[in-house]
Amino acid sequence: MTNETSIDLTSDDYFMGEALRLARMAYDTDEVPVGAVIVRELKIIARAHNQVELLKDATAHAEILAITQAAHVLGDWRLEGCTLFVTKEPCPMCAGALMLARLKRLVFGVRDDRAGGAGSVFPITSAKGLNHVVEVAAGVKEAEARDLLQSFFRARRRSG
Repeated sequence: MTNETSIDLTSDDYFMGEALRLARMAYDTDEVPVGAVIVRELKIIARAHNQVELLKDATAHAEILAITQAAHVLGDWRLEGCTLFVTKEPCPMCAGALMLARLKRLVFGVRDDRAGGAGSVFPITSAKGLNHVVEVAAGVKEAEARDLLQSFFRARRRSG
């Protein structure tokens, strides 16, 4: 009997691991460490991390950049059948974009109890009266996502 560990390349954990890798890239460039990947038919079709500071653009959140990239890849603004994996619960702007792009599913790591748009504060992804509802799974690799965010903001407070 061997004691090999295998990686399930179709699991939420695997894809969230890819989003965390991108969040670390954001951290290394002094951006709030949020990473996102969009998956369709078990293939990553878009990857992004926050670039607000780099682009001097308040809308350059990982989710928005990934949605734009995925739409370009698919040649359609409708991202039906796609899942967004993001390390932190989307803000209201990003949650609205998920709805408009018609993503099937959202998987995120850590909740945002101050401004979360996927149920923690604002229930945008499940709002009645909208023409689309996004399935939401929360808490995937939550500890890792939280640790990365807390480390970033601790370092920021120390540097003044």
